Amino acid sequence: MTSMKAKAYWQLMRMDKPIGSLLLLWPTLWALVLAARGLPDWDVLIVFSLGVVMMRSAGCVINDFADRNVDGHVERTKSRPLPSGLVSSKEALGLFLFLAIASFILVLTMNTLTIQLSFVGIVLAFIYPFMKRYTHLPQLFLGLAFSWSIPMAWAAQANELPMMVWFVFVINAIWTIAYDTQYAMVDREDDLKVGIKSTAILFGRRDKLTIGVMQFATLLMLFTLGGWYQLGASYYWGLLVVGTLFVYQQWLIRHRDRGACFQAFLNNNYVGMAITIGLLVAFW
Repeated sequence: MTSMKAKAYWQLMRMDKPIGSLLLLWPTLWALVLAARGLPDWDVLIVFSLGVVMMRSAGCVINDFADRNVDGHVERTKSRPLPSGLVSSKEALGLFLFLAIASFILVLTMNTLTIQLSFVGIVLAFIYPFMKRYTHLPQLFLGLAFSWSIPMAWAAQANELPMMVWFVFVINAIWTIAYDTQYAMVDREDDLKVGIKSTAILFGRRDKLTIGVMQFATLLMLFTLGGWYQLGASYYWGLLVVGTLFVYQQWLIRHRDRGACFQAFLNNNYVGMAITIGLLVAFW
């Protein structure tokens, strides 16, 4: 493999842009910490950290494969490896299968419940990119895909799925829809031209309000979670940071400027980090 081809594969997997892996990693860590009520087992932590990177990469590859005929018409994506011809469709599918199989091999080191849940995860990762052709709610499917690591991680750590798992699942799904709508606001004009659907288009002029409602719901549910687990002050200080970041994001998207909306999307990395640190310190 030439260095140019290797670089194209690296870019196709978005390894040069780790934000997606981080946004998938944080809720995975929430589940592990909550299931363990503190530090999770090291083997589980290592497997899921590696799995997050590989499955996010697999998701990016299949997303670009699904968008291969439209990315060339969108300013932000026209230089990606597939539309630019650096990687073929066949090579992209091969890379996706390799990453999916490697991720499954990792899961095989976990318990039976986790293995069973992994089949749903791979289906969600595969179908999400195609949803933008058929529904204005692809962000909902991303929320489901990005949240499926929560029951998997919880099952791996505790070998059970209590109802609390699904409460955390919903928290993350709502938060994911909110930040991916910010991301979709960046491409809204281009998406309208090429016929791609998104919540940013669906919500229209109510986009900022709807994002705000979802952010408020996320925060409210996180407060409820803290009450159920009787978490200490450190957790609520983390939620204060989260609330402040949400207000800052609303300020960023106030004019719907593309660059500012993208910055608001990126800022969600600190939201996930604040919740994770709050949980870790609370259980310390």
